[in-house]
Amino acid sequence: MAKGKKQYAVIGMGRFGSSVAKALSEMGYDVLAIDADEQRTQEISGIVTHAVSADSTDEEALRALGIRNFDVVVVAIGEDIQASILTTLILKDLGVPAILVKAKSELHGKVLSKIGADKVVYPERDMGTRVAHHLASPNILDYIELSPDYSILEMKAAGPLVGKNLQELNIRARFGCNVMAIRRGDEMNITPQVEDRLVDGDVLVIVGHKENLNKLEVAYNK
Repeated sequence: MAKGKKQYAVIGMGRFGSSVAKALSEMGYDVLAIDADEQRTQEISGIVTHAVSADSTDEEALRALGIRNFDVVVVAIGEDIQASILTTLILKDLGVPAILVKAKSELHGKVLSKIGADKVVYPERDMGTRVAHHLASPNILDYIELSPDYSILEMKAAGPLVGKNLQELNIRARFGCNVMAIRRGDEMNITPQVEDRLVDGDVLVIVGHKENLNKLEVAYNK
């Protein structure tokens, strides 16, 4: 796997897990997909960096995969709550830096939080694509798919964005995306002007083609 950029492992290639893995791969990140079902790993193998069939409740199997070297591990195991909990415990014990786990219910989520999950998500409320974008870019607050090709993202102004105005950022010319609005606190500016200068904490609402949004996201997440 390439060094110098975040590496992700996704365990469980159901609908949610495969959508997270696919979205992260499309953003250019190294992704290891793991599932006990060999057919599922084969189906995702052409999309992710590596796909492996393994039992995630087997500590030695995860250790052999070098799971502790990944920056973030997503546990997207579906129906088997026991396997989800045991996998999370093993990952925590192995020292994985960040663990995000899919929960089936509020009670399941509470247990996952208590045993060390850094973030718990509920697929009914969090689409896999949204989760992937938030994982890859902490400054991405929301990601909404409008169609198979176009999306809207909400991005927090941080780092190189702060202190610049829209003309200086030139997002439309550089990335082919449009800034629809800027939110500052409780105020929403739906007609931003080119001279509007961003301050720390502003939120840009940007619409564009998914490929262009991915390029913008990666550019401001270095």
